[in-house]
Amino acid sequence: MASVSKLTCSSFAGAASLSSTASRSSEPKLSVGFRLRSPIERRSSSLSLSVSGNRAGGFSLIVKCSQDGNGSTTKRTTLHDLYESQGQSPWYDNLCRPVTDLLPLIASGVRGVTSNPTIFQKAISSSNAYDEQFRQLIASGKDIESAYWELVIKDIQDACKLFESIYEQTDGGDGYVSVEVSPRLANDTDGTIEAAKWLHKVVSRPNVYIKIPATADCVPSIKEVISNGISVNVTLIFSLARYEAVIDAYLDGLEASGLSDLSRVTSVASFFVSRVDTLVDKLLEKIGTPEALNLRGKAAVAQATLAYKLYQKKFSGPRWDALVKKGAKKQRLLWASTSVKNPAYPDTLYVDPLIGPDTVSTMPDQALQAFIDHGTVSRTIDADVSEAEGVYNALEKLGIDWNEVGAQLELEGVDSFKKSFDSLLVSLQEKADTLKLVSH
Repeated sequence: MASVSKLTCSSFAGAASLSSTASRSSEPKLSVGFRLRSPIERRSSSLSLSVSGNRAGGFSLIVKCSQDGNGSTTKRTTLHDLYESQGQSPWYDNLCRPVTDLLPLIASGVRGVTSNPTIFQKAISSSNAYDEQFRQLIASGKDIESAYWELVIKDIQDACKLFESIYEQTDGGDGYVSVEVSPRLANDTDGTIEAAKWLHKVVSRPNVYIKIPATADCVPSIKEVISNGISVNVTLIFSLARYEAVIDAYLDGLEASGLSDLSRVTSVASFFVSRVDTLVDKLLEKIGTPEALNLRGKAAVAQATLAYKLYQKKFSGPRWDALVKKGAKKQRLLWASTSVKNPAYPDTLYVDPLIGPDTVSTMPDQALQAFIDHGTVSRTIDADVSEAEGVYNALEKLGIDWNEVGAQLELEGVDSFKKSFDSLLVSLQEKADTLKLVSH
C-alpha cells in the first residue's frame, strides 16, 4: 500500500522529489518516478510517496501523472480526486515555520489551512524558527502578548500568500487560512467582535478566515462580524442545536450587512467529530449493556451526517434564494477533529464517511497521511441518513443527552485552547527574560 512520509513541518526539508522503491518481498512491485516542473513543485521540499505491494498481494497506486500541453508532469493524489470528483476541499490542520513547508502539500492537493492556539503553542515553543523575530520584538519594547500576535500574524500572512492563487481561481470559494481570536474571549461577545475586526485589519488578506468559537456568548459576535463584511470560520461546534444557531447567525449577518454584493463574505462552520466519540464512548461503557457497547464509535459520524442534512435544509428555500441573488455563498460545513483518538478504530473513520459536495475536511498529519495512503473517494455523507438517524435516536433512548454532550465538549475545547494560549505566553515570557539577561 502506498505510504507517505510523516507530514510535519520538518518533513519537507529537501528538494522536491517523488519516488518509489519496489518492495523486496514476493508481492507485486511497482516503481514510480517523474520530474516536477511547475514553479511550486520546483520550490517544494521533499514529499516522498512510495508504492509497494499491499497486504492482500496486490498494489494500490495513489500517485498519478497527468501531462500538460508542454509535456511536463504534475502529480495527483487522492486529495485532487476528493475535490474534483466529490466537491470536498481537503485542508491541512497545522501551521509552523518555515511556512514554505506547505508548498508540497499544496502541490499534493491541500486547498487551505486551519490553525488554533494549540497549534501555535506547539509550533512556537518547539522551534527556534521564531527566535529572531521574537528577539527583535522584545528589543523594540513589545509586551509578550503583542509579540505573540506579531509572530502569529506573520505566519498567517505568509500562508495566505501561498494559497492566494487557489482563492483567486475559485473566485473566493477556497484557499483560506484560519486564525483564531484569543481563547480568553470565548465568553466575551463584544471583546470577540473587536478582536475579529482587529485581526481582519492587521492580517489584511482577502483569504483569511477569522476563527470565532460557537459559544453561546459568541454566536451574536458571529452575526456582527459577518455583517461587517468579514469572513469567519466558526469553530468548536459540537451539537446540532448550536450548529443551527451558527447558520442563523451567518444568515442574519449577511442580511444585516447592507451589502449589495455578498460574494466576498464567506464562512465555514467547523463541526467537531472525533471528540464526540471520545466522550460518548465513555458514557456507553458506563451503561455497559450489549446495545450500548455496540454503539461505540458511531455517535460522531451519525451526528455529522445529520448536520449535513440540516445544512441542506437551511441553505435552500426563499430566504436563502434572496441572498443568493446578492451573490451569497453557502456557509460550508467543515469537518474538524478528524484524527482518530481510539487506535481500535480505522484511521480514516472521520474522513471517509463524511465526503460530500460543498464541504471541507481539515486534517492533521495523521489523518492526512492515512487518507492519502488508503482513503476512499466517494460520496458518503448522505449515503444512509436513515441509519444515522437510527443511531442518533438509539443513543438518546439510552440516556445520552446530545446537548449535554455538546456543552461538555465545548467547555473542554475552550479550556484546552486557553491552557495552550496561557502556556505559550509563559514560555515566551521565560524566553524574553533569558534574552534580557543575555543582553545585559
